[in-house]
Amino acid sequence: MKKFLFILFVTTVAQAVSAQPADERRDFLASLFADWRYQVGGGVAVGGTAPLPMPRSIRRIEAFNPLLNLYVEGLASRPVVGRWGIAAGLRLERKGMKTKAQVKNYRMEMTADDGAFMEGAWTGHVETRVRSVYLTLPLLATCSLGRRWQVSAGPYLSLCVRGNFGGAAYDGYIRHYDPTGEKAYVTHATYDFGDDVRRWAWGVQAGAAYRCTERISAQAALDWGLTSVFHSGFTAVTFPLRPIYGRVGAAYLF
Repeated sequence: MKKFLFILFVTTVAQAVSAQPADERRDFLASLFADWRYQVGGGVAVGGTAPLPMPRSIRRIEAFNPLLNLYVEGLASRPVVGRWGIAAGLRLERKGMKTKAQVKNYRMEMTADDGAFMEGAWTGHVETRVRSVYLTLPLLATCSLGRRWQVSAGPYLSLCVRGNFGGAAYDGYIRHYDPTGEKAYVTHATYDFGDDVRRWAWGVQAGAAYRCTERISAQAALDWGLTSVFHSGFTAVTFPLRPIYGRVGAAYLF
């Protein structure tokens, strides 16, 4: 039914356009592409994939490394009415970090160095490494504040083209299955949840741009994920982890 309605809509629009005189069709098509501005740019992103609020099982963050997360982006924008406009684009970006934390009764599935698989409540230290690559489509509303400043906000949709999420658990013990289970001491074990990273994700972003010259602008934005990085059926981590990253960069305007 949805496919039929889509075909019917496209056919109706095509017939309406073809029924117009040639001059009117040219004017209509020209109006669709009029007043669009294009830009390409890039920069760096800093942030993390974090639970909010912080669960009680994470007792202390011992180290945090934001890694070097680069992005490139193409964006098209046009005014709509007054200071207001719209923008859409495509962004290739990496979101990654490395953390070390001290945890207690932290739900974990891991493989010890001797090959034994274990799951349960982990108490000890955890090292987490995230290095995922996304293809992101932002859909934004824009507002011009004078000749140089512009702010924007709106949702984004991301496709994970490469998901890496893993790490190590060390110097602690695990109680099998739950916090009251049998205790086993572990010197070092590893885990890899890369295959469980959600393929499609979405969130919201807000940012500002400053026109340095006629062609160059400086930009900053905050991306706030509204979905967990893992799919809904994932149970190895009991709380949602959302990507929250700030971006700083520059763009060239055509």
